[in-house]
Amino acid sequence: MEKTQRLDMGIEKRNGSFPEERCLWWNGSWWSRKTFSEKVEAAARSLESGGFRAGERVACFLPNCPTVLVLSVAAWKLGGTVIPLNMKAGTPSILKILRHVEPAGVFLHESMQPLLEILETEGIPAAVVGPEGELPPLSMRPVTREPEDLAVIFATSGTTGDPKAVPLTHSNLLDNATNVHENIEGFETGRVLMNVLPNFHAFGYTICGLLSLLFGLPQVILPSFIPLKSFFEALRATRTEILIAVPTMLPFILGSVAKGEECPDSLKYILTGGGRLDPTLDTRVRDTLGVVVFEGYGLTETSPDVAANRSFASKKLGTVGPALPSFEIQVRDDSGNVLGPNREGLLWVRGPSVFSGYFRSPEMTDERIVSGWFNTDDIVRVDEEGYIEILDRASDLIIVGGFNVYPQEVETILNQVPGVVMSAVIGIPNAVSGEVPKAFVILKEGSDVTAQSIVAYCKEHMAHYKVPRKVEFVSELPLSSVGKVLRRELRRLEKNSGKAS
Repeated sequence: MEKTQRLDMGIEKRNGSFPEERCLWWNGSWWSRKTFSEKVEAAARSLESGGFRAGERVACFLPNCPTVLVLSVAAWKLGGTVIPLNMKAGTPSILKILRHVEPAGVFLHESMQPLLEILETEGIPAAVVGPEGELPPLSMRPVTREPEDLAVIFATSGTTGDPKAVPLTHSNLLDNATNVHENIEGFETGRVLMNVLPNFHAFGYTICGLLSLLFGLPQVILPSFIPLKSFFEALRATRTEILIAVPTMLPFILGSVAKGEECPDSLKYILTGGGRLDPTLDTRVRDTLGVVVFEGYGLTETSPDVAANRSFASKKLGTVGPALPSFEIQVRDDSGNVLGPNREGLLWVRGPSVFSGYFRSPEMTDERIVSGWFNTDDIVRVDEEGYIEILDRASDLIIVGGFNVYPQEVETILNQVPGVVMSAVIGIPNAVSGEVPKAFVILKEGSDVTAQSIVAYCKEHMAHYKVPRKVEFVSELPLSSVGKVLRRELRRLEKNSGKAS
C-alpha cells in the first residue's frame, strides 16, 4: 500500500478485493466488507445531499459502534474530516471545543437529545444517529475549509484548559497503522481484534478501527469494556485473538477470571498503551491467561504509537520497546542538547506519523515543534539497543484509566466554586484506575464550603474521570519564586504523608 494513499482508498481497495471477508462484528453478527462498503456509499450520499463539502468537518458524539467508522470513510470520500468527541465531556467543554474546530454538522447519540437545542442556539446543525451507519438527513452549515488531506481531529483540553485539537492527516494515520501491522507480532491479516477502547482516542481509533479496516483484521466492536460479562461473551463468541487495552483493564480481566469467568484460549496477544504497565501485572496476565502482553507508548500527536515491544522473544519488561521504524528519536536535556544512551532527558520524535501542529493554534504549536521535531514532554531513558523506559511526565498530566486529565483544567473549575481562593491538583495512585485526581484547596475565611459540595460542583462541570476523588483543605500551597504552584512538591508531601491510596 502506498503511504501517500488516502485512507478511504485503501479501505475501498480491500473491500473491493475481498467483498465477503469478515469486516466487523456488531450486536452478535458479522458484517461483510461488501455490507460495510454499501453503508459507506449510502452515508456519503446523505452527507453530500446535506451540503457537506470537501475541506469541511463533521463531528460525532458516539460510543463505539459501526457508525463511527462508516461516517469516517464517508466523510473522507467527500474530501472531508471527521471529529470523534467524548460524549461525557460536559456541556461547557463540548461547546468550547466545537467552537474551536467549527464542524459543518454534528451527529449525536440518542442519550444526548438535550444537547440538540443547545447546539441549535449555537447555530450548529445536529441530529441524532443510530449505531449501524444509517445517517439521518442533516442540512450542514458552510464552514471555513481546511486542506483535504486532513483526516481526523482529536480533541482534548490543553494544560491551560483551552481547547487542544490535534489534526492528523491521511498519511499520518496510514504510516502509523502500517508500522504496527508490519512490525508487531500478532497483527497479521485475518486475526480477530477487539475494538473496545473509546473512539475519541487515537489509540482505539487508529489501531482498532483503521488498522483492521486497512489490513483485513476482522474487528469486534463493543460499545464499552463494561459490563464485563458482555466483554467476555464477545471474546468467546468471536474467538478474539488480539486485545488492545489500557493497563487499568487488566486487573478487571484477571479478577473476573479468578471468579470463574472463562477467557477463551483464542486470545493470544494484548497490546497496552495509555499509561504505564506494572511489570508484575504483565507477569500475572502471562501466568494466568497464557497471553503475551506487549507494552507500547504513544501520543495523540504521533497518530499514536511511537514505540512498542514487538515480539515475545525480543521484549524487555519495564520498557515500551524500541521506536517503530519510521520514527527518529532523540533524548535531550533542558537546553536542547542531545544525550547519549542511558541518560535521562526529554524525548523528542520526528517522522511521518507525527502531526504538523495543533489546529488553529500556532503559539501552542511553536511551543512543542522545533524544526520538525516534536517534544513529547516525557522524561525517558533509552538504552544501547534503543529500548525506551518512560520515567516520568515533564508536564503534570494525570492519567485516569487511560484518560488524560490536565490539572490546570480541573483547577479552573475548582476556582469557580464560591468560597474557593486557590487550588492545585495532582494525581495520586489508585489500584483500579492507576491514578485519580486529588485537589488541595484554600478557602476564603469563614467559608462553609465542604469537600462534598466541591465534588458535586465538579461533577456538574466536567467529565467524571476528571473529578477529584479527594479534597484536602490547606492554608497555603507551595509556590515557586514567581508564584507558580509546585505540584512536584505537593506530590512529595503527599507521598511522605502516607495518605496516597
